[in-house]
Amino acid sequence: MSSLRRNLHLSRTITAAAADFFALQPRQTLALCSDRRGLCINPNRQCSGKRYNVPPSAEFVARVAGIPTMAKLPYQDTAEGLDAAFVGVPIDTGTSNRPGARFGPRQIRVESAMLRAYNSGTRAAPYESLVVADIGDVNVNVYDLKDTCKRIREAYRKILATGCIPLTMGGDHTIAYPILQAVAEKHGPVGLIHVDAHADTSDVVLGEKIGHGTPFRRCVEEGLLDCKRVVQIGLRGSGYSADSYEWSRAQGFRVVQVEECWFKSLAPLMDEVRNQMGKGPVYLSFDIDALDPGFAPGTGTPEIAGLTPIQGVEIIRGCRGLNLVGCDLVEVSPPYDTTGNTALTGANLLFEMLCVLPKIKYY
Repeated sequence: MSSLRRNLHLSRTITAAAADFFALQPRQTLALCSDRRGLCINPNRQCSGKRYNVPPSAEFVARVAGIPTMAKLPYQDTAEGLDAAFVGVPIDTGTSNRPGARFGPRQIRVESAMLRAYNSGTRAAPYESLVVADIGDVNVNVYDLKDTCKRIREAYRKILATGCIPLTMGGDHTIAYPILQAVAEKHGPVGLIHVDAHADTSDVVLGEKIGHGTPFRRCVEEGLLDCKRVVQIGLRGSGYSADSYEWSRAQGFRVVQVEECWFKSLAPLMDEVRNQMGKGPVYLSFDIDALDPGFAPGTGTPEIAGLTPIQGVEIIRGCRGLNLVGCDLVEVSPPYDTTGNTALTGANLLFEMLCVLPKIKYY
């Protein structure tokens, strides 16, 4: 057989294997890099005998094809059998300014079609390390925020009971409170890496104690946080008092205002944060409005002079080696995201979170 014919035959075999790969039922898993007949879709990649969920590669399946799950991963109803799961919490009834974050999980999933299987910057191979899937959205009550919090708490109890690490797509930042209630039930008080333009430690807003500006005050009151292991990064904006972060500091939180982050790498900061967090359980909560609105305009309460996407990535990559027990990416509001870049950034930051979970393999 001539070289041309051999290459054509190989190309057709690979294409057929990829088609089989994409045709697998959503709940099925497969041997890494292989189709159901055991053919290696890309013979240059190292294959594993363990069975994982592996997204279809855009080398063989068009990004615009298929149902938009997170990163084009399989969908399943529960977290059973998973090491990590992407889950959406589509609410914005806790917002104080621009709404729309209820559509965040859906748009993040759409933009996540750009994600590939490996992290080129860190050489992380999450789909060779953990069994991951998209488990859909919490069935929230869009008419009742307190009932929604109860539903979120119950849903996360079930997820955590399986041993799965949740990677959450918000939704407004109210969701961190019921999620951390469930997380602390399982792990005890946790360390918190909170990346945000706002401290979210208000007590009462317009007569209400539950909203996207109050979650971490409620968490402290209920003993959900190990306060000496809490850091808030990127805080900025005008305030209701001369020192908007006095309460945070009084609890023992480390507060890193955005002025301390301008014009520099945050890798040295994250060295200090890792020492602060130690070996205990840590939760990472990332509000997209931590980034400057020039990069992420699609959010409800934008503040100028924020972090860059590069600094956001540095913060998440700086969490490598920590005992992360959950992560969230919140406050993406697609109606204000005319280019889709905010949701695209959110999808990439969630992938970066996946790549620093415990037991991730690196090449």
